[in-house]
Amino acid sequence: MFLRKKRKKSWKLLIILLVLVLAGWLYYDHSLNQPVTNNPKQREFKVEKGWGSTQISQELQKAGLIRSAWLFQFYTWQQGISSRLQDGEYFLAQNLSLKEIAQILSRGAGVTKEITLTFIEGWNNQEIADYLAKNGLAQPADFFAIVQKKAAWWDEYDFLASRPKTADLEGYLFPDTYRIYRDASLTDIVRKMLNNFDNKLTLELRSEITRQGKTIHGILTLASILEKEVSTENDRKLVADIFYKRLQAGMPLQADSTVNYVTGKGITRSSAADIQIDSPYNTYKYKGLPPGPICNPGLDAIKAAIYPLKNDYWYFLTTPDGTVIYSKTHDEHVAAKAKYYK
Repeated sequence: MFLRKKRKKSWKLLIILLVLVLAGWLYYDHSLNQPVTNNPKQREFKVEKGWGSTQISQELQKAGLIRSAWLFQFYTWQQGISSRLQDGEYFLAQNLSLKEIAQILSRGAGVTKEITLTFIEGWNNQEIADYLAKNGLAQPADFFAIVQKKAAWWDEYDFLASRPKTADLEGYLFPDTYRIYRDASLTDIVRKMLNNFDNKLTLELRSEITRQGKTIHGILTLASILEKEVSTENDRKLVADIFYKRLQAGMPLQADSTVNYVTGKGITRSSAADIQIDSPYNTYKYKGLPPGPICNPGLDAIKAAIYPLKNDYWYFLTTPDGTVIYSKTHDEHVAAKAKYYK
């Protein structure tokens, strides 16, 4: 009887011990992976030369980047990286976990000196300027000083040769996701976008543009309109052919997107007052292509301008839900407008 009670007590103690160990492990794992805050804003954190893991952990806790200096020291010791924490100037997001911060500090400050910038297809230069300002990288006026005033280094890019001398870099700043250094200059950023455009516009695409008797500037101008008018690859190819037919026939393009470029509006149908605006970008008032791109188009829109899809349509409209309705005659087009825009 005594031995049974003793064994039963031992099992209880063992179970309690196991529960405590499991709870401790879960708390440890949670503490390693749970950031202090969900705020993604980055903070500068400098590790001075000669600091060991103890000092680094204490400074991280003071900065509010970790909750426990002791836990940081234990984790870096356990992982064998406590002696590999490197000095330097870091930019750490406040929503990083203790584990992530430890790994970054073991790899060196260089990994945080780059940031990611994403420029959306169809953004015009004003939207790019606003985005850079929002990210604290430049004031709009400084950006426009780079992209509007011709510099000697522009001559390095042969694809800029066909643009009018008065044209800026609207349309040539290729929309994409970029990794750049925090201390990169505006010129560095712009050149990175131009270099990307240079790579995306392959020799095959350039040869086809030349074969058709067109220019890169003209293709980009039409591509920018396609980018803003319709959203799918197939629709862009169909609408490209419609626009080419209108250009050849001497008809105005009547693209609301070009009017929006002047007014700054984002509406699908221009008002009666808007289409009377006297601007070379008003393709209701003036025939032919506008002077230049109205945004920075993506590769799909550029290819659609180069490789249009032949069709019998002369008109199109985009419904409020984004569907594109095509018409062969003006009467059909008027009927479609009456149906979808009452």
